[in-house]
This record gives sequence, C-alpha cells and structure tokens, in this order.
Amino acid sequence: MAKRRKKRSVPVVIKVFLILFGLIIAFAAFRYYRRYAIQTEQIRQEQLQKQKEQEEIMRKRKAFIKEIGPIAKEVDKSYDLLPSITIAQACLESNYGQSDLSKKYNNLFGVKSANPNTSAVLTTKEYVKGKWIEVKARFQIYDSYEASIRAHARLFQNGTTWNKKQYQHVLASKDYKEQAHALVKDGYATDPDYADKLINLINQYHLDNYDK
Repeated sequence: MAKRRKKRSVPVVIKVFLILFGLIIAFAAFRYYRRYAIQTEQIRQEQLQKQKEQEEIMRKRKAFIKEIGPIAKEVDKSYDLLPSITIAQACLESNYGQSDLSKKYNNLFGVKSANPNTSAVLTTKEYVKGKWIEVKARFQIYDSYEASIRAHARLFQNGTTWNKKQYQHVLASKDYKEQAHALVKDGYATDPDYADKLINLINQYHLDNYDK
C-alpha cells in the first residue's frame, strides 16, 4: 500500500504576510476611492456654486434691462435714437447698474460735469493713447435712471458745446449696427471696440425687440 505524501503547509509567517499585504492593498484602495469621491464632490459643489453665481448675475442683468428698457423706448422715440443702443450703452457703461456711479448717483452713461453742486468725483478708466488708464473725474448726479436716459438722449440731439452736429451720423443711422459704429465715428467713445461690444450685447439679450 502506497504511502500518502504529506501536504506541505504554508508557513504561518507567509500567511500573516499575505493577509497583511491584502489589508494594505484594500486600505490603499479605500483611501484612493475615498479621496477621489471627496474631490469629485468638491468639484461638483464648486460647479454648482459657479452655476448659481452665474444664474444670479444673469438674473440681475435681465432685471436691470427690464427696468430701463421701457424707459429707453419711451424717451428715445422723440430723439431719433434706437432704444437697443441706449440700453446696451447703459449695460456696458454702468455694468448693468452695478457701478458706484449708477448705484449712488443714477448716472448710467458716465456723464461728466464741471458743476461741484450737482456732481461727484470718482475714479474711472479711460482709453488714452492705446492703453487704459485710471483717472479721477467729476460726474453728474441724477435723481433717477429716467433723468439719466433723458440727458443722454438730449446730448445726441443737441450735440456738444463746441459742435452742435457732433452726432449727426448717430441720428441719421437706421439700424443698431450702423448706429453703434456711428457712435465711434462721431467721437462718443474712446474704446476702439465700443461698437462691437454694443452689438454683441444687443444680440445676446435681443435688445432690438425694444426698437419695434
């Protein structure tokens, strides 16, 4: 009768090593996936926060447009101006009503003044000799957005003190694209990209609906 071979038993030390190695691998995998899950959740929360912030920005911008849109449409019909241009200018120049000048003094278009009794000194940026610089200037104070929009319309209609026909091309324009470029041509803005910025705003928010 053949003798049975004795099974070689795995040494206890090796068993313990394998168990410990397995535990280490499992722990490392757990740490990795836990860190991955935390990072993924952080990214998701950051994206949600950015989305909420962007939605809030858009809500405020649309609310501003809704507030001044009817005013611009009512005022501009008597001045050969397009409301879409006026609204876009107000959005661009007042940062949708969020600038200090517009919030404190209802000045939507950065209108300056030499009268210390009806103006305030603020810091602003101007495009001079090919670059943006900060300057201090005195700006007109208005009692309402409507007053600011009416003064803005009268400026184009009456021209400047040195040239009554300063904005003749603006008044003669038939659509918002032509009028936007006429503003630059007639010297209203120093920013070389001013016309394109207005046109982009009008297209983005469908401001030309106010021209109808």
